[in-house]
Amino acid sequence: MSLKSKIEWTENTWNPVTGCTKISDGCVNCYADRMAQRLQKMGNPKYKDGFEITLHPDCLNDPISWKKSSRIFVNSMSDLFHKDIPLDYIKNVFEVMNNTPQHTYQILTKRADILLQYAEKLSWTDNIWQGVTVENQKTADRIDYLRKTPAKVKFISFEPLIADVGKIDLTNIDWVIVGGESGWHARPMDTNWVLNIKEQCETQNALFYFKQWGGTNKKKTGRKLLGQTWDDMPEIKVV
Repeated sequence: MSLKSKIEWTENTWNPVTGCTKISDGCVNCYADRMAQRLQKMGNPKYKDGFEITLHPDCLNDPISWKKSSRIFVNSMSDLFHKDIPLDYIKNVFEVMNNTPQHTYQILTKRADILLQYAEKLSWTDNIWQGVTVENQKTADRIDYLRKTPAKVKFISFEPLIADVGKIDLTNIDWVIVGGESGWHARPMDTNWVLNIKEQCETQNALFYFKQWGGTNKKKTGRKLLGQTWDDMPEIKVV
């Protein structure tokens, strides 16, 4: 069975790989790391090695049995373009996505350099949305790598947004997600940082999705910006 997700911009998660390593400021309070350690203590066999990179070939074909079309976040508990994940295995993941056009797959990476290195070796069917995470101005160069990929839909997740990103180039970027960090050690997000991104989406014709304010109690802080919710996202291709 697919795992229903509480992440607002997706519906289900699929983790043919789990585990990761921290590479930038946005990783400091990684939710997936905390969850993996918790699942390990609970005796979940998939997380017996905690947050170490672990391939799960037994999960590769799971989406084939999911008949109902859905948005699927790929590797919510890892990064598909981690240097320790073999290219051949990534090709296997892409093959499953290529062969299940009823689903829309959403992939996020912080390793945009590896993404671009592998991009021409992968099959980018229209149901694969590729994104990068950008948490501050220092990591904005990931957008340039993403822009050069053949992905039909390209998106950016500014989450956790921990600083002002300044001026950004959204050329050939379809969709932008913005969200604050959540959890006990959440770093605050300034309203002006969010509005800066929103205004640039409007002038550069990128769809804007505001996910959350975050904080220690994200339910309390909610999702409203300027008195309303912002839920734009690309159209799903119906098969």
